[in-house]
Amino acid sequence: MVATSVLVTLVIASVASLFMAWAIGAGSSGSTPFAPAVGANAISVMRAGFLVGILGLAGAVLQGANVTETVGSGLVVFPSGGGLSAVAAIIALLTAAVLVAIGIFTGYPIATAFTVTGAVVGVGLAMGGEPATAKYVEIVSLWVAVPFVGGGMAFAVAWLLRHEATEEGRLVPLLAGVVGAILANVEFVLLAPGDEQASVARAIARSLDAPPLPTTAAITLGCGAVAAALLYRDVRADEAAGQRHFLLVLGGLVAFSAGGSQVGLALGPLLPLLGTGPTAAIPITGVLLFGGVGLLIGSWTGAPRMIKALAQDYSSLGPRRSIAALIPSFVIAQTAVFFGIPVSFNEIIVSAIVGSGAAAGGGEVSREKMGKTVLAWAGSLALAFGLSYGVFAAVSLLR
Repeated sequence: MVATSVLVTLVIASVASLFMAWAIGAGSSGSTPFAPAVGANAISVMRAGFLVGILGLAGAVLQGANVTETVGSGLVVFPSGGGLSAVAAIIALLTAAVLVAIGIFTGYPIATAFTVTGAVVGVGLAMGGEPATAKYVEIVSLWVAVPFVGGGMAFAVAWLLRHEATEEGRLVPLLAGVVGAILANVEFVLLAPGDEQASVARAIARSLDAPPLPTTAAITLGCGAVAAALLYRDVRADEAAGQRHFLLVLGGLVAFSAGGSQVGLALGPLLPLLGTGPTAAIPITGVLLFGGVGLLIGSWTGAPRMIKALAQDYSSLGPRRSIAALIPSFVIAQTAVFFGIPVSFNEIIVSAIVGSGAAAGGGEVSREKMGKTVLAWAGSLALAFGLSYGVFAAVSLLR
């Protein structure tokens, strides 16, 4: 009887996690990566939704472990050890998923990371846990920095691309080289033994049994040079086509990064429940695949609406501004994945779009829309915290 009860509870928690993954795929990770490319008419809305689902699934499996562990065990400290109970996990996931789903159907991009973090912290404190203050400082610091760093980088790139003294045929390939160098140092689980992660540069250096630092530096420069040379050749043949190709590659990289970051928001609360009993034998890659499938379904079924909202409602984008928006988005996303910090892709993309629009001067951004979006971000954190705390406290009294 007890085993049946535990199994039923785990199934309910898994369904709640899958619902959360769907909501994230339909809203945050599914809508934001290709929104600038759609705004620049480089890809259709439906095709963008299809591609972002596939790439998000890949990112979830290959890069999702860090953020998943943070959300699962790093947001609340329990003096007796352990993590969220099954009931707490269900309440946190359902609270966050419902709020994100409301944002999807109303057309406003709710910050998923804010919502999930607020819900997990709310139920964790209601359970008697203690605040993980040091981790909160890291998370809030990144959240506050995103609009300034992302918007500032987007502004700088867009300004350079528009400047009269800039030779666009050389600058765009140079930017591709920077992206290629960063990509060479992005870590994946399949490039290291066990549950460890390693970058392409580190993996090659290890296989060659060469000095790590100089070898990694050489491989990084080589990857950057190859990326720059390929795009330079493409741009020389057809400048407009070369920009579109670069834009689509950037969208794909951001979609991949979104999967690696956002899947942890759906799986994190579930993770403590999988550490004991028969489910303890499930490898982390299997858990990440489960969440990645949820992201995939969400991207295919619900993302087009939000892609349209971001691409058309916030700003009228061209290829230059879209490139300027996606480069900092990729950099910030990979930084968050590396440190295991949950971050909102809506916040990243919207900040970058606004920054690139400010450099262009002609792109009109709805102040009313932006104001409501910022309020939705802040409100989602407070509302998720209050609801999850209150619901768990009420359920505890009834038990």
